[in-house]
Amino acid sequence: MPDLTDLGFGVGHWTDAEARTGCTVILCPENTVASAEVRGGAPASRELELLDPQRMVSTVDAVLLTGGSAFGLAAADGVMRYCEERGRGVPTPGGRVPIVPALALFDLAVGDSSVRPGPDEGYDACLDAEAGSFSTGRIGAGTGASTGHWRGPDGMRPGMIQTATFTAGDLIVSALVVVNAFGEVDADGTALAAHASAMGPGGLFASASFTNTTIGFVATNARLDKSGCLILAQGAHDGLARAIVPPHTRFDGDAFIAASAGDVVSDLDTVRMLGVAAVEKAIRDTAPTGKGAAS
Repeated sequence: MPDLTDLGFGVGHWTDAEARTGCTVILCPENTVASAEVRGGAPASRELELLDPQRMVSTVDAVLLTGGSAFGLAAADGVMRYCEERGRGVPTPGGRVPIVPALALFDLAVGDSSVRPGPDEGYDACLDAEAGSFSTGRIGAGTGASTGHWRGPDGMRPGMIQTATFTAGDLIVSALVVVNAFGEVDADGTALAAHASAMGPGGLFASASFTNTTIGFVATNARLDKSGCLILAQGAHDGLARAIVPPHTRFDGDAFIAASAGDVVSDLDTVRMLGVAAVEKAIRDTAPTGKGAAS
């Protein structure tokens, strides 16, 4: 099955397993078009506003997914340095300015909260991507991820970074998702029904906090403009809503960046449908036992 590397993207990680944090960089082919959609109530991001179809800049040079909450967004400085050294970026009278949108998740409550990805770590993740490695699991931005926060500390399960791809003829849509959710992975569609009757009048886990956020990247070889990429990013959230219960809470910063790097002519709704499926599968594949409900 093809993956992001078959679309021309490079994926690399920096990981601190002891501190339980890390970051993941996606290096984009030249002329990659992108947009983004945020639906969670507590996002941490950088350079997303310029991805709005109304804004002038249409291409991106790299994308950062990072732990460390808002602190981790500093890793994008290292990604920019890497891109600048290689002549990437929007031409300006003062030189090229690399465009590096970034999404962060909250992992400060696990491991060593004083360790966060920064510029050097972002740069190292670029070097890892350049080397051609592409791994998933509890690595990079997924190192400190966890799910099931709505069930309290005893009900939480490890999260991770995972990928999935769907194709239709020459069309490829691939997703890379870091699953770090207030809710839990609903691998078989039964999680909410199984636990709804057990909820008291207080509803979900009473001491919920900003300790979550599922973030991701979806790419296709279909020829899309920024508006098409926005629709693809919106579809990514539909995939999340199918696979996580409850999705898009006020305690999550759920966000997706979607990109086009190809010339395949395809119906936009077909591209979006495959994006929905890829995100749904990537998230459900993180369930440790293939069952969504925590025991």
